[in-house]
Amino acid sequence: MTHVTGNTRTMHRTCPLCEAVCGLELTIDTADRIVGVRGDREDPFSRGFLCPKGAGLGQLDDDPDRLTEPMVRDRATDTWHTATWQEAFDLIADRLPELISAHGRPSAALYLGNPNAHTVAGGLYLPALIRALSTRNIYSASTADQMPKQVASGLMFGDPLTVPVPDLDRTDYLLMLGANPLESNGSLCTAPDFPGRLKALRKRGGRLVVVDPRRTRTARQAGEHLFIRPGSDAYLLFGIVHTLFAENLTEVRVEAAGLDEVRAAAAAFPPERVAERTGVPAGTVVRLARELAAAPTAAVYARIGTCTAEFGTLTQWLVDVLNVLTGNLDRPGGAMFATAAALGLVRSRPFRLGRWTSRVRGLPEAMGEFPIATLADEIRTPGEGQVRALVTVAGNPALSAPSGTRLAEALPRLEFMVSVDRYLNETTRHADVILPPPRTVQSPHYDFALLNFAVRNYARYSRPLVPLGDRPSESEILARLALAISGQQPGPGRDPVETVDELIIAGTLEKAGLSDRRAALLGENSTEQRIDMMLRLGPYGEWNPQALPIDGAEIGDAEIESAEAAGALNLRVLLDNPHGIDLGPLRPRLPGVLRTESKRVELAPRPLLDDVTRLRARLDDPAPDMVLIGRRQLRSNNSWMHNVPTLVGGSNTCTLHIHPQDAARLGLGAEAVVKSAAGALTVSVEPTEEIMPGVVSLPHGWGHTGSTQSVARAHAGVNANALTDDSLVDAPSGNAVFNGVPVTLTPA
Repeated sequence: MTHVTGNTRTMHRTCPLCEAVCGLELTIDTADRIVGVRGDREDPFSRGFLCPKGAGLGQLDDDPDRLTEPMVRDRATDTWHTATWQEAFDLIADRLPELISAHGRPSAALYLGNPNAHTVAGGLYLPALIRALSTRNIYSASTADQMPKQVASGLMFGDPLTVPVPDLDRTDYLLMLGANPLESNGSLCTAPDFPGRLKALRKRGGRLVVVDPRRTRTARQAGEHLFIRPGSDAYLLFGIVHTLFAENLTEVRVEAAGLDEVRAAAAAFPPERVAERTGVPAGTVVRLARELAAAPTAAVYARIGTCTAEFGTLTQWLVDVLNVLTGNLDRPGGAMFATAAALGLVRSRPFRLGRWTSRVRGLPEAMGEFPIATLADEIRTPGEGQVRALVTVAGNPALSAPSGTRLAEALPRLEFMVSVDRYLNETTRHADVILPPPRTVQSPHYDFALLNFAVRNYARYSRPLVPLGDRPSESEILARLALAISGQQPGPGRDPVETVDELIIAGTLEKAGLSDRRAALLGENSTEQRIDMMLRLGPYGEWNPQALPIDGAEIGDAEIESAEAAGALNLRVLLDNPHGIDLGPLRPRLPGVLRTESKRVELAPRPLLDDVTRLRARLDDPAPDMVLIGRRQLRSNNSWMHNVPTLVGGSNTCTLHIHPQDAARLGLGAEAVVKSAAGALTVSVEPTEEIMPGVVSLPHGWGHTGSTQSVARAHAGVNANALTDDSLVDAPSGNAVFNGVPVTLTPA
């Protein structure tokens, strides 16, 4: 929907900058620039909510440091020059297939950054790139972020994408660990206006308890905040589980296997023992168990602070063990599963962990990828299978990976590197070719991944708001890159995107027994036709004989006979509802959503019970004097938003938070030297009582010393991952450990 007024037009789309999927109202001038951003008050999910990141979309989209043409590096002089798109793809087709042919498929690696989860291109065309590379050396930001949750979900429910989320709008009690949604807007819990939803919870008489080593903005809004020693969340949750069993407070409402095994595992973690490890008093542990059991509805939710710790997968497992034991899994007001509108990957077999292992350290794969913590090893270690070529898509692992400086030092050893990225940054500076994607407003938007974790069922599609001109779309870049890696070029007059889409559409419709429906697909191009097919075959779609009803949609096309009837959803419905469609509250989905062999929730997967042995052995370890944790910032999202002037400054700075007692005890002034087993940094000190004694905090994503981003370079900060250690990972998932890192501090 477009409204034209004078020299501007008002258009609507979804914000792609974080997991909240907020609707935006954009004012665009005659030069196709964003000159105004507001929250879309007609979006039924976000209802006008807008955070500072979304408000800065115009500056991000029009960033003068953003690359607009392919860049090619002369290795001899380490200088860059622009190239045509054909020249760039010709160079890739000349170099990469030859290298792979000489050294084998394992010699190539692929790294996928976080923004891929927010684009149509990432959702639909990365699989073609992965198939073209045909390597097991796949890495992504997932093992620096959420892999523990997905591994725990895969082992418990049979599918790592089947992730329960707290039913925020109906719960009476929310226990939140290691999450700060007032800064992050939520993660693996898609909930626009998370602050407003938490306020509504308390206003209706509900209770919010936040467990965190920092008194975050979220903790300050809670009814209760509990300090906890970093990395000890699994001990606290086990103490609660122990109490539920000891006091006969369990009420299991779903078909579950392994209850006795969980009871036996929890026996070693009574509240008195875990209190010593966590810093949470035994009486408080018991009270939390009783409150969870007594609440009319309750949910436990834990996020990145707990995922990026040594026992991240055990913590995420125990979160859903508690949701099961208190009778709150798959129950309104508890922890529930979203029903995303677009047909996604339908897993035919139960999730398996560790189907193969990495060459150097023998780390297990999870979801088809290796831990980012071992990419530097694979590049640096000679021998058969050594990584010699790397493709990165929308990622900056030189800043985001553990021991980031070690990885940055490994990248120049590569024989060839290609990056799809909008910036010349700390990672892409080592590439041979950079392929920049178009502006945000030149791309379509549909949230294939994030709506699987939404706290209310919802769908919205946004067409490109500004024409591409003579440059390729991001989808075409990925499709042409896949062809170039295969040593191919698109045939005369053939669109590489259409080539990929036709294969997918034909195969999907044939599998569904609907090959005769191809001509009925709607859309201006094959990408839209593919989205239309996914909607029609999805849970609410008109080609799904068991389709669910659309709640609250206003359908304005005569092709659809009844707005209230089940099976009404297709692309035309979304185009006729540009502000999005409310598909209703979360619905119970068990047992149908399960992919376990038993068709029950598996409470005691063997890999997790095995890791309990490691947890139990660490119970009596002495706590380090000082440990490091990360920090979310309201106006920042990883490493790529520090080049927006309005998002840098104020509280969005790279300082070391430390309790005043620790600063005085250690004799620290304005700056301190922080040392870990991995490295050392000199940092600006910011004493605050918002952090518990014995803990210091640095935000992630800073350290912009090798970038052409002028604003980011002027506010460089330090890379916290110079202190994190890539030799330490969460054992089941391989996730990096960023929280609970032992450090020493001395005056600078």
